[in-house]
Amino acid sequence: MINVYDILETIRMIQDECLDIRTITMGISLLDCIDSDIDVACKKVYDKITTKAAHLVEVGEQIEREYGIPIINKRISVTPIAIVSAACKCSPVKFAKTMDEAAKAVGVNLIGGYSALVPKGFSAGDIELIKSIPEALACTERVCSSVNIGSTKTGINLDACKLMGQIVRECAEKTADNACFGAAKLVVFCNAVEDNPFMAGAFHGVGEPDCMINVGVSGPGVVRAALKKYPDADITKISDVIKEISYKITRVGQLVGTTASERLGVPFGIVDLSLAPTPAVGDSVAHILEEIGLERCGTHGTTACLALLNDAVKKGGVMACSRIGGLSGAFIPVSEDAGMIDAAKSGALCIEKLEAMTAVCSVGLDMICIPGDTPADTISAIIADEAAIGMVNSKTTAVRVIPAIGKDVGEELDWGGLFGRAPVMPLKKESPSKFINRGGQIPAPLHSLKN
Repeated sequence: MINVYDILETIRMIQDECLDIRTITMGISLLDCIDSDIDVACKKVYDKITTKAAHLVEVGEQIEREYGIPIINKRISVTPIAIVSAACKCSPVKFAKTMDEAAKAVGVNLIGGYSALVPKGFSAGDIELIKSIPEALACTERVCSSVNIGSTKTGINLDACKLMGQIVRECAEKTADNACFGAAKLVVFCNAVEDNPFMAGAFHGVGEPDCMINVGVSGPGVVRAALKKYPDADITKISDVIKEISYKITRVGQLVGTTASERLGVPFGIVDLSLAPTPAVGDSVAHILEEIGLERCGTHGTTACLALLNDAVKKGGVMACSRIGGLSGAFIPVSEDAGMIDAAKSGALCIEKLEAMTAVCSVGLDMICIPGDTPADTISAIIADEAAIGMVNSKTTAVRVIPAIGKDVGEELDWGGLFGRAPVMPLKKESPSKFINRGGQIPAPLHSLKN
């Protein structure tokens, strides 16, 4: 039974501790839009998105008003466009422009799914779509892109790693006059999931329903505020406190998801209970780790604290929701987390430590600025390293790095809003080119043989 204390506590979390629903994301299948004529296919895509999502923003705003719960973003994810565009014999950029127009028409913040799935090789349409990503992201405002280059079952497509290093650089170069923002809208995955509501990596998997609603929650500020009440507790108590507060955060996500589902007349999918930070003061995963006992995020002990946090968030959240999915855990994007920004600028947090942290967190190397003269092969090697962590540990990992064209270590890129700002972080100077240029497939680990 809900009592007055629970209500007042939720109000306090919203007003004072940055609790919000980070996104409600409508997943839409475009499989029935496939046509060999690109103009016909694009018209089908536009019509389906604008029909299915016609009331998404309206319903989200209704729920905000009625329950007093901020819903920061309303988004759409679609079937990977490489699948839809494979039947067409021309550039898939027209699909990106169509997605952008549809997103603007229904009023959503972002639309994801300009994507390709190539963990074991390239099928029809994949190469064309991947090579078109820089142009597609440069000529659109709201379109996000992702490419899955590996999995625990298949291993890692090293040819795709090499190609994606080049694509990331091209995205930054094509949008150099806009703080290299194109690269911020591109994610390279290993073990990508089909029901992720968070951008830039969201796409609607082929195994999902025709249309559904997924929810992504936030709440780092709420967790930190709860831990402040226990400055001298042992680590077992700290874990229990995080579990209890994660349960409450996730209940809010469940309420919003089921309500949106009913009003839109589409199935409720999942709640992704990832702690998603923002650049706002008091809404930082890094600050949670520091509240647990670190002088600065990035110092020795950071990986252990993050593992504790991620585990407790999942254990608390899973009891609060009918369906947990997506990525679920804790994001550690540098540019979108005030504590991470400070730690990176002070030198306490380096890319090697971030890589270690990705073995136990929700995703991977996220929103990290690297020197503008970084070679494509070095970016490819960063992608391969992160994919290896995901492959071996049977978890989702990802890379979203932004080559800061014309800038070097110590300088900064600033996008504002939820994307935040980030200092340019140093990388190793030694070349991985011979390794990357070998090509082929890194074999799947032995423990992938589970059938």
